[in-house]
Amino acid sequence: MSEDQRIQNEIIHGEYIREHGEEVWNWSSPAGKLRWARRCRLFKDFIGNRKSLVLEIGCGTGLFTQELAATNNRIVAIDISRALIEKAKERVRAKNVEFVVDNAYQTKFKPDSYDFIVGSSSLHHLDVAQALKEFARILKPGGGIMFTEPNMMNPQIALVKNIPAVTVLPTHIVFDNRLRYDSAVGGKCRHGSLKI
Repeated sequence: MSEDQRIQNEIIHGEYIREHGEEVWNWSSPAGKLRWARRCRLFKDFIGNRKSLVLEIGCGTGLFTQELAATNNRIVAIDISRALIEKAKERVRAKNVEFVVDNAYQTKFKPDSYDFIVGSSSLHHLDVAQALKEFARILKPGGGIMFTEPNMMNPQIALVKNIPAVTVLPTHIVFDNRLRYDSAVGGKCRHGSLKI
């Protein structure tokens, strides 16, 4: 799939998620609430409260951004979908948060800008190798990068990532995902390398 097709698919996906995101993510179920609390704790522990500059990749509806905003850090949250950025702005009105429509592969940011780059369930929407090149460019030397992703054994994620016919469909496929586990990925990114 070309980069333009991938971006267009994500913009279409954003229109759907704007209205149905929380249903799809299932954060309101008892298990979802536990996953959510664990994820938020992991990220807050990772970025700390040091007045750092944090970039959130794929902010979606701002649900996770709202949690990051509770820290003493400055948060810049990006998404390729204007519809999702608008929804996120409705949800989060914190003074330490800025929302930007931007492409994770070619951001508008200067080199060595961010202390941390984070994301919740956003890497599987990206060409990871291409995104990591950009992250390495904009992350300060010694900065940190951390993403959490759905379990790749989840049938929904496995289909979308491994079957091209499913990947290019402009519609959203919803599976019963009540039994979903998170996997956390954390590491340090320095220019040109990623350590996990």
